[in-house]
Amino acid sequence: MDKIAKNIYRDHSCNDVSLQDEGKTVRVAGWVDTVRDHGGITFVDLRDHYGKVQLVFHELPNFKLAKETVISAEGKVMARTKENINPNLPTGTVEIFVDKVDLLGDCRQTPPFDISDSLNVNEEVRLKYRYLDLRNPEMQKNILTRIAVVNDIRKYMTELGFNEVTTPILTVSSPEGARDYLVPSRVNQGKFYALPQAPQQFKQLLMVSGFDKYFQIAPCFRDEDARADRCPGEFYQFDMEMSFATQEDVFAVMEDVLPKIFEKHGKYKVDHVPFTRIAYRDAMDRFGTDKPDLRNPLEITKLNDVFANTTFNAFKGKTVHGICAPVGSLPRRQYDELTQAALDLGAKGLAYVKLTEEGLAGPLVKFMSQEEIDALLKKTNAKLGDAIFIVADEYKTVCKVLASIRMMLGEKLGLIEKEIYKFCWIVDFPMFEYNEEEDKIDFSHNPFSMPQGGLEALNTKQPLDILAYQYDIVVNGVELSSGAVRNHDIEIMKKAFEIAGYDEEVLKTKFAALYNAFQFGAPPHAGIAPGVDRMVMLLLDVPSIREVVAFPMNKKAQDLMMGAPGTVTEQQLRECHIKLR
Repeated sequence: MDKIAKNIYRDHSCNDVSLQDEGKTVRVAGWVDTVRDHGGITFVDLRDHYGKVQLVFHELPNFKLAKETVISAEGKVMARTKENINPNLPTGTVEIFVDKVDLLGDCRQTPPFDISDSLNVNEEVRLKYRYLDLRNPEMQKNILTRIAVVNDIRKYMTELGFNEVTTPILTVSSPEGARDYLVPSRVNQGKFYALPQAPQQFKQLLMVSGFDKYFQIAPCFRDEDARADRCPGEFYQFDMEMSFATQEDVFAVMEDVLPKIFEKHGKYKVDHVPFTRIAYRDAMDRFGTDKPDLRNPLEITKLNDVFANTTFNAFKGKTVHGICAPVGSLPRRQYDELTQAALDLGAKGLAYVKLTEEGLAGPLVKFMSQEEIDALLKKTNAKLGDAIFIVADEYKTVCKVLASIRMMLGEKLGLIEKEIYKFCWIVDFPMFEYNEEEDKIDFSHNPFSMPQGGLEALNTKQPLDILAYQYDIVVNGVELSSGAVRNHDIEIMKKAFEIAGYDEEVLKTKFAALYNAFQFGAPPHAGIAPGVDRMVMLLLDVPSIREVVAFPMNKKAQDLMMGAPGTVTEQQLRECHIKLR
């Protein structure tokens, strides 16, 4: 508190009073946290941004010491008696005998919830009164952690030679995956800006501009539904891009910066560096998802060859995969829960068998030949007490269902490793995918990614066989970021868009800046953009991303505190040349 020693409201913060100050007169300021009347003497816990200290009043002031009232108090620091020491409080060895108190901010209404219990209050109420919710020391710690993480990202990236460049917020609408937020232009009648879904095009244009290494803590705006790990409306990315860079260069930067961040600010240790690399198809086959939680040792086994000649109609002509798990004496109701989960996810059912001392047992056994039984046990390496859970369906459904069953089993059986961050890179994403709704080939990831094999691959391979230099970074089953080596060659870009059903005119109109810039010599470049909000959520191990954002929207993309979105006046609409329908 040296910098505010002459402050008229306080010369000490609430946690900066100790036995070293015994006998001194100090002045503190903050919010009344608790009031305890002991008849003739009143104890008040005063709370500020830094902590708490106990005040002792032998005579009450001429105003009400209501909870959340803001006061400034002056008095002598006294050591607490041995029996009154509070070991849970940094200032628990002292108290301040108040001689003078000033009312700074009267609390005129009863708060809608107890500040110390705000984390257990209905979220809608918390968000409406967010300024009260943020008084909770736990929430302050969350926001301070976020600030420290961002500061360290800036520090580490600057040390690696990256330059922080701010890119525009008002830009042009482009088809980048999610719906845009549109902003009408007053001076350009009938035209609209869009808030950027990401700085994607700008950071690539910075590489074309000759900047070698860029980063930014970038605001991104997407009109998409909320999830526990995704904020609706606005979120922030740790955005970076490098010229003359390969996938390996990006990996090297992330494997330098992220472990430092997670080990300094997180609760657990980082497993190892370099991070595990898993090809996309391998991830789907082994874990059912491209966001695998590697703390869970269970893996999926492909069983098509085991049941190639099956007489069981439910398995005929289907993709058949399974998970072998050490279930031991798992109760029958748990099997029922797993089966219901599989049905809820779209499976026709969940078959299972268990290896007992008498051999393989379970509803499926009567449909299996001895040859299939032997092959199943060999393929899954099943041991006594293991159960094998099997799903037969089309490939996507099998993956989705078994990905969930794998994690449910991991939780139920206590197999998920604790107190560790397990990172992995998911690499070799397919460049294209089949869009069933539109019956066409479409981009599967980022349309500006470089296909592996370049123009030759686009000209000679089947579209669904082409891989791209695209990668995701995943930690504990959460996708932290997507990235890619960018397509900087206009001819490769034209061919890639042609395969996805877009002619050159689409490039010229929808991505005009990139299309034109690439005519003037573009360097190879690559980048990635981990989510800051999601990163802090993982570091603090909180259940919702809204716990690490100071003023988040609710699940319906509403700011309940400010009343956004709100109505505007007819005059405002007229100025923007808008008529509501």
